[in-house]
Amino acid sequence: MSNEALAVQKLWNYCNVLRDDGVSYGDYVEQLTYLLFLKMDDEQTKSPFNRESKIPKDLNWESLLKKDGDELEVHYRHILESLGKEKGMIGVIFRKAQNKIQDPAKLKRLVMLIEGEETWMGMGIDVKGAIYEGLLQKNAEDIKSGAGQYFTPRALIKAMVDVIRPKPGETICDPACGTGGFLLASYDLISKYPLNVEEKKFLREGTFHGWDIVDSVVRLCTMNLYLHGIGGEDSPIVTDDALTSDPGDRFDIVLTNPPFGKKSSITIVNGEGKIEKESLTYQRNDFWATTSNKQLNFLQHVKTLLEINGRAAIVVPDNVLFEGGAGETVRKRLLQQCDVHTLLRLPTGIFYAQGVKANVLFFDKRAASEKPWTEKLWIYDLRTNIHFTLKTNTLKYEDLEDFINCYNPENRHERRETERFKAFTYEEIMKRDKTNLDIFWLKDESLGDSENLPDPKLLALEIAEDLESALDEFKRIYEELEE
Repeated sequence: MSNEALAVQKLWNYCNVLRDDGVSYGDYVEQLTYLLFLKMDDEQTKSPFNRESKIPKDLNWESLLKKDGDELEVHYRHILESLGKEKGMIGVIFRKAQNKIQDPAKLKRLVMLIEGEETWMGMGIDVKGAIYEGLLQKNAEDIKSGAGQYFTPRALIKAMVDVIRPKPGETICDPACGTGGFLLASYDLISKYPLNVEEKKFLREGTFHGWDIVDSVVRLCTMNLYLHGIGGEDSPIVTDDALTSDPGDRFDIVLTNPPFGKKSSITIVNGEGKIEKESLTYQRNDFWATTSNKQLNFLQHVKTLLEINGRAAIVVPDNVLFEGGAGETVRKRLLQQCDVHTLLRLPTGIFYAQGVKANVLFFDKRAASEKPWTEKLWIYDLRTNIHFTLKTNTLKYEDLEDFINCYNPENRHERRETERFKAFTYEEIMKRDKTNLDIFWLKDESLGDSENLPDPKLLALEIAEDLESALDEFKRIYEELEE
């Protein structure tokens, strides 16, 4: 088991003790993140980091360690309330924070459990993010809802950042930022450049921007950024539905994995208490098509956010590649107005949500032109005859290295076709029914060749995923027919 998995497991085990006291999983994760943050803030003030803390001394981790019994519970409550009133990033992190662990003995045990781990700050950037996400994921597993919306495999994040290659001085945005994985991986890469004083300041205070609709996730992302010294006086992360409007800001790079979901909807409770669901569409002049398909809306939003010649990498489910109607309109316009140059077909079994078939679409925004900007779309098939699972055969960075080599980030205009990497011209794509980008050419070995059948367990999992995916699609059609 990896370090982060061990740390998550250790912290999670203690949750069962608190559950007997009526503390829910969600509350436990929240309290744990407050305490972990105070501990890591304390660690970063010491060698080798020696950073200045924005938390007043009488409200820091050391002050908590000195207390015991009822005094500890009262002081912890005081810390949460006081820090929630602070300005800037600390205020965002502790906004509306309340203590949910009423038993001082259990609070003390949790504090000592965290204090016992001396290496929180020593863990890598990825590891701390993974701990937060691991806890959120466990929470999602237990309440069986909201699963998958937080988690992008770290290996995939790193590979996407490595091919996009953010440079010092560029602005980077994630309109569905979660805990900030793309922002932190970009920070890590740019930090390796020899930076002058101005560039360092810009990297900390002007490079990153993010949105997320979930308040608790914004808090986690802000914690993550703060612990890396990112962000000025104000938090660069906004709590809002990014799709509501065009923020007006433009960015050099957009990296994102928008939440998986069938469609955007709002729940309406009428005067008689009857609950109705209504699909949510966004009326935006900058969008090519009005649709309730959340992923198509995010794709259009990402195009809007880019500067001219800005670069984007966005994770999209298969339906964005083949859906007709609004989907066809969006694909045609995107191919016409942007240089859609690369598509990475992702394998199944790498996302927490079951049955998800996803891809990464890479494109550059271009200035208005009558001639279509896309000349060739290069597709890398990492899906056919490749199998991953979340527990026993996880996706690793090495699994993406061949894609990175084929992408050729040094000069993506010099590429060579391989068995898994093929180019399709604009004309070839436009001839396809509904401008369908769901293109594959490799022979699936599991079809028609009984000697190469995958492990029965894997086969059963794939069948279950396909059935779930089909069921979701039927539900979506049913909901649309109902409207």
